Amino acid sequence: MAGITFAGVTKQFGDGTIAVDDLDLDIRDGEFMIFVGPSGCGKTTALRMVAGLEHPTSGEILIGGRVVNDLDPVDRDIAMVFQNYALYPHMTVRDNIGFPLRMQNIPKSERKQRIESAADLLGIGELLERKPGALSGGQRQRVAMGRAIVRHPTAFLMDEPLSNLDAKLRVQMRAELVKLHQRLGVTTLYVTHDQTEAMTLGERVAVLNRGVIQQVDTPGELYTNPTNTFVATFIGSPAMNFLRGRISRGGVEFASYRLDLPDSVRAHHGDGEREVLLGLRPEHFYDPRLGTAGTAGAAATPLPVTVELTEQLGSETLLYFRADGVSAEQSSEGEVELGGALVARLDPRTRANAGDRLELGIDLERAHFFDPATGNAL
Repeated sequence: MAGITFAGVTKQFGDGTIAVDDLDLDIRDGEFMIFVGPSGCGKTTALRMVAGLEHPTSGEILIGGRVVNDLDPVDRDIAMVFQNYALYPHMTVRDNIGFPLRMQNIPKSERKQRIESAADLLGIGELLERKPGALSGGQRQRVAMGRAIVRHPTAFLMDEPLSNLDAKLRVQMRAELVKLHQRLGVTTLYVTHDQTEAMTLGERVAVLNRGVIQQVDTPGELYTNPTNTFVATFIGSPAMNFLRGRISRGGVEFASYRLDLPDSVRAHHGDGEREVLLGLRPEHFYDPRLGTAGTAGAAATPLPVTVELTEQLGSETLLYFRADGVSAEQSSEGEVELGGALVARLDPRTRANAGDRLELGIDLERAHFFDPATGNAL
């Protein structure tokens, strides 16, 4: 096994596009690292540079402390799992898994042992004599992983390997990937645009945007302490709400509303005046009609809102609403655009119809504050 290091890595394509911009990152030996971000953010390009399928314009990539910039892919001792499985349709599962071993001239007896060991680990031992056309999507993905495992590489590179599976199977395969990593302990770099995959799989997650890492941290820290509005909106579903307001005289004001800040929040932000973006996760709202007190930081003054839509999801109710002059929305790229509906994640007992007027409580103890000019957390 070996760690992976990006040292000032930049990739600029011939048309001038900078896909990865001065990337510095250490992936520890045995770590499961996720690269996540919107399409075009540079995550796949970064992975392809580790694999040797793209060459950095500047900077160094190290695997196990060895600079690999000039090494061919076959000499880097890594194994890739692709989105499209890349199986040979005319070969059996056994031959597909064992193909890289045959290319390495591994003796037949050792090949057999490695193939069957990987197949048993992945629960596909009974499928070894079938061909890919007779397998489900999940079984084919296991075969692709088996082909990577038999090589005993120093690192796995996975490029959106679950994106072709249906929702239920993705959930199952995520759990199996976690168990597999725990058993093998091999350094893994996993690329996805799906933040749910990122949050459930990664020991650490690197959030990228336009070729630049925005934040690297554990999933929990990314969610509770985002470093800027991009991370705050990209991580979490539904995304964080934003209210453009002002901290003044121990409270936060937006449009015609004012809420007193809890003592802990006042202590952090002081008594000075400043413009802010107030960030509220959907679960930071609550329905006072149900007698929910919220946490110690719950705002004493509820926010009057107009309901636009409710979604009853069984375990929770999502309520989309507007409050005069303070609505906000997030674009698909995770950047703040003011002017749309807000969303609250409420107790499943909450009942409301479009057009209803009601009041929502706000847990300001867990609120986030961002600089409206830079988007950075305050």
